[in-house]
Amino acid sequence: MTILDAALPAFLGDLAGDAEVAAEIDGLAQLAAMLRVEAALADVEAELGLIPSDAPPAIARAAERLAGDLDPGELAAAAARDGVVVPELVRRLRAAAGSAGDYVHHGATSQDIVDSAWACCLSRALCVMEARVQRIGDALADLAETHRVTPTLARTRMQQAAPTSFGLKAAQWLAPLIAHRRALSRLRAAELCVSLGGAAGTQAALGERARAVEEGLAARLGLAVAPLPWHVRREGMVAIGATLASCAASAGKTAQDLLLMGQNEVGEVSFADAGGSSAMAHKRNPVRAEAVLALARHAGAQQAALQAAALPIHERDGAAWLQEQLAWGPLLLAVGAALAGAERMLETLEVHADRLRANLKAAPEPVRAGGAGEATAMIDRTLAAWRAG
Repeated sequence: MTILDAALPAFLGDLAGDAEVAAEIDGLAQLAAMLRVEAALADVEAELGLIPSDAPPAIARAAERLAGDLDPGELAAAAARDGVVVPELVRRLRAAAGSAGDYVHHGATSQDIVDSAWACCLSRALCVMEARVQRIGDALADLAETHRVTPTLARTRMQQAAPTSFGLKAAQWLAPLIAHRRALSRLRAAELCVSLGGAAGTQAALGERARAVEEGLAARLGLAVAPLPWHVRREGMVAIGATLASCAASAGKTAQDLLLMGQNEVGEVSFADAGGSSAMAHKRNPVRAEAVLALARHAGAQQAALQAAALPIHERDGAAWLQEQLAWGPLLLAVGAALAGAERMLETLEVHADRLRANLKAAPEPVRAGGAGEATAMIDRTLAAWRAG
């Protein structure tokens, strides 16, 4: 059992888990992706005349059979011995492919297979995240539209400050998602690249056809092609992780504001699915919002670990590479669960407009003075930017 495969306690699964994202990045998903990379590599190499044309079908059939039978736990001892699962996976694929096995893994190294497979898995996970960001943004846009002139208090440094509108608060929660949505799409297209550097990053075994092999492999896997092999250039991974952590932070910011507005003595919002207490039957605990905030904080810590791994030595660094792999699973699961929780939080949110008005009316006269300024115009600009995509 690895960190990526380790599950939360079952009783926390619906609160802080993310089965949909986990299915895209767990051990089985990664092994299946590695086998797809090996099969695609053979296919493009045969097309370019680097291996016999009859080898790829046998390799593809063997990869498909292996993908259906593999148990990640069976490969644990070999991975512990070699520091990576690929040597044992290649050995099994070669044996399963018969005489075509001699052409498995031609010109590649273990990191090529792991990184290319991970890019495929990460691409699917990012699609899940993008869809959730879209739905959260749409919900916030609806809130901003509905409450564009609903008056409430602006609070600065935890103190009553001046009038605003609840619609503008919702627009402020929405605004960062505009950039997050664009960044996720851009990074998925530009930074998820095929890896094909070969043994020392020189592509020596592929000769003058190396770039053509890279391009063909990228086309088959739906990945981009980097100017150079990226064995030790991990800035793209860090950028993706940072954007994901920022998505979680934006969800956490919304949750934190709603938690404060939902305190009994404030009473401006509540949640239809609030939880109960073992000791106080009157309690209505904002569990979902609390979980979103906790997960956002946890995601930030995992992003720091990913950043720390982006200092590899020379042409390959096993320690830095493993450190990155250890950080990815917890980061993706925390972000995914935070975004899923934010969706649920907004679906069950109840806005008490009468209490928003009453709290503003009860504030001292200096707080009530003036109006909501350019709130409506700012809401309109934010909604236009969100709807423009």
